[in-house]
Amino acid sequence: MKKIELLAAVFAMVLMVILTSCNNNQVTAPTQGNEVVTNDTISKETMEKNMQKVQAYLKECGAFFIATVDGDQPRVRPFGVSEIINGRFYIMTGKVKDVFKQMAANGKFEICALKPSGSEWMRLSGTLVNDETLAVKEEFLNRNENLKSMYKADDDNMAVLYITNATARFFSFTEPERKVNF
Repeated sequence: MKKIELLAAVFAMVLMVILTSCNNNQVTAPTQGNEVVTNDTISKETMEKNMQKVQAYLKECGAFFIATVDGDQPRVRPFGVSEIINGRFYIMTGKVKDVFKQMAANGKFEICALKPSGSEWMRLSGTLVNDETLAVKEEFLNRNENLKSMYKADDDNMAVLYITNATARFFSFTEPERKVNF
C-alpha cells in the first residue's frame, strides 16, 4: 500500500510540473532544501503576492535589521521602511551613510525581522540595486511622510534600492518553515 501512495504522490508532482510549465513560465516545481528559484521561473502574479506577504510581515514587525558586509566584517543595523513600487520591493537609506557605501560595494544582504510575539521571524536575502528614478523616490516619500523632514527626492542623498533574486524564509517555534521568492 505504501508503494501505491508513493507512486500517487510522484504522479501528482509530475502532473503539477507539466501543467505549470505549460502555463506562461509559472513555477515549474516546488522548491526543497536550498534550491533557489529565480525570477525567470515564477509568474509576475506570484512574485507580486510574495512581495506583498513580505511587505505585510515587515510592517507587522515594525523595525527590521539588515546585515551588510564591510570588508570581512558583518554590519547590522535597524531599518523601518520598505515599499512595493512599480512591481519592485524597495528599501531606503541615505547615500552619506556607511550602510549605503557597503550596499554599493556588495549588494548582497540579509534582513531579519522578529514579530512582537518573539516566536516568529523572517529572514530575507537577495541583492540590492540602487534606483535613481526621481518618480520612485517621490512615491517612497509620499508613502512615508515622516522621512520628508530628512530627505528630498532630488537631494542627491536619498537612496532607494530594490531587491532582486529575493528569498524570504519564515520561521516559527510552532510551525514548519515557509519560503517565498521574488
